[in-house]
Amino acid sequence: MNDQNKPKQKPEETPKTVLGGTSAAKSSSGWKNLFAKRWVSPAIFMAAAAIIVTLMWIYQGADQNTPTTGKVDPTEVSQEGNIAAEGEEVDAAEIVVGDELMQWPLVNKAAMQVLLPFYDDKATDAEREAAVVQTGNTFSPHMGIDFIDPDGNTFDVLAALSGKVTYVEKHPTNGNVIEITHAGDLVTVYQSVTEVAVEEGDDVTQGTVIAKAGRNDLERDLGIHLHYETRNNGKAVNPNDLIVE
Repeated sequence: MNDQNKPKQKPEETPKTVLGGTSAAKSSSGWKNLFAKRWVSPAIFMAAAAIIVTLMWIYQGADQNTPTTGKVDPTEVSQEGNIAAEGEEVDAAEIVVGDELMQWPLVNKAAMQVLLPFYDDKATDAEREAAVVQTGNTFSPHMGIDFIDPDGNTFDVLAALSGKVTYVEKHPTNGNVIEITHAGDLVTVYQSVTEVAVEEGDDVTQGTVIAKAGRNDLERDLGIHLHYETRNNGKAVNPNDLIVE
């Protein structure tokens, strides 16, 4: 049989190669084999957790090392205990207030109710606990006495001693504040008042009506009340130790 009568054979086709097909298949297979191993997933989790903990530690360290700047105005200090933090309480026996005997800044104290007493280190545990004020997560000793009318009415606020009005201001949280300076550098402080009847520089005599009890934002839960403090050289003094009844 000659070549012309032989059946023609198709030329063998060269196998087609898809670009990247072989390597992609190998890569996919490799990842599947890797994740199929039991130790891989826990290892990845532990690595991620370590990174998160490290970032949190770095953030907290940076936050704690951030310095606080600015000065604190003594008149902007919260009435709850921060003044007493500057030093221990003053012994009332060491205070000289002149010839006058201090009186309560109220027309009739017996008709009033003490809602928050002064924090006295010498008091009983129960009495000290009753004189602690909570503001958020902060607990502070109460450095004054808060008076209210049991019926919720306002009442006259009197000058406890004769002296000169050295400060009158509306505080953003403590309400209207009046400070009177007396002999011996004693200062009486009247906060959360309204209808203020005196100005800075005024000389007032004991028993003068200087304001009425009002409200403030810091102790809004108390309603209408008077927050009364006595200070000697900037340190808190228990008013009960200065008044002879």
